[in-house]
Amino acid sequence: MKSITCRLWRDRGAQDLVEYTLLMAFLVLASAALYLNVSQTINALWTAISSRLAT
Repeated sequence: MKSITCRLWRDRGAQDLVEYTLLMAFLVLASAALYLNVSQTINALWTAISSRLAT
């Protein structure tokens, strides 16, 4: 087990995996923030259109 851990620690390919994982996490968080903001805007737009159609 120690030899496997040491080999992974020295492997440069694992660094790429960590970088891609961090990039993916950033994209997920940015998408979630954008979704929350856009959903509130769409909700306000829908409410305004609905109230105008009702009158």
